[in-house]
Amino acid sequence: MARRTRRGALDRGRLPRHIGIIMDGNGRWATARGLERSRGHRAGSRAVRAVVRACRRLGVPVLTLFAFSTENWGRPRREVQALMELLSEFIAREWQEIMRREIRVVHLGDLRRVPGEVRRQLLSLERATRHHRRMTLALALSYGSREEMARACRRLAARAAAGRLRPAAIGIDEVSAALDTRGLPDPDLIIRTGGELRLSNFLLWQGAYAELFFSKRLWPDFTESDLRAAIADFQSRRRRFGLTDEQAEERERA
Repeated sequence: MARRTRRGALDRGRLPRHIGIIMDGNGRWATARGLERSRGHRAGSRAVRAVVRACRRLGVPVLTLFAFSTENWGRPRREVQALMELLSEFIAREWQEIMRREIRVVHLGDLRRVPGEVRRQLLSLERATRHHRRMTLALALSYGSREEMARACRRLAARAAAGRLRPAAIGIDEVSAALDTRGLPDPDLIIRTGGELRLSNFLLWQGAYAELFFSKRLWPDFTESDLRAAIADFQSRRRRFGLTDEQAEERERA
């Protein structure tokens, strides 16, 4: 039964197990205001805080934020440096609240290109929160889904070459277990802000059956109300997973 809240009705029993968000529009938000792009990223960090808190209050088990893509390394050096400094500030500023709210933090992506201090901070936060179970916050940093799948293939190939895995035994479960998201449920809902209608190399394998929600709102303007609207839209959909309507209804009643 849906639970009514001050901001609207959501069915707490049918929340997405995993929400992924492509946080797009920081630069355009700043440009529209005559500001440097770095100001847009800083404003976007406030939206991150609000959305993480909202997911924790609602009881969403997993939230993945697309913080920095492999393609983003091609941006102007000054902007990349500002983004890394902002990430470092975010970790330091939010550390105590993350601990207090018992949020587990994990990373997705290849951290080898991430500046050493930021990498050490993130890995330290991962270690400090590894036993937290109230919610998981996954930060996709230096992440690209195709690159992730290539890494998974190399892991599986190495195991096969060492005689620890028969190639014929490689199936969907084995590939999923070799991805950066191993141990996490696949996303039920992927949200993209900023008005663009594409996934941009984000959770391509994991999002095979995700419901997609595209918002015209630029990320710094994305609020808890927008998040709730996306979840309400998700809850209005029937997820068939290849079944007929009748079969889907029967599964929902079971």
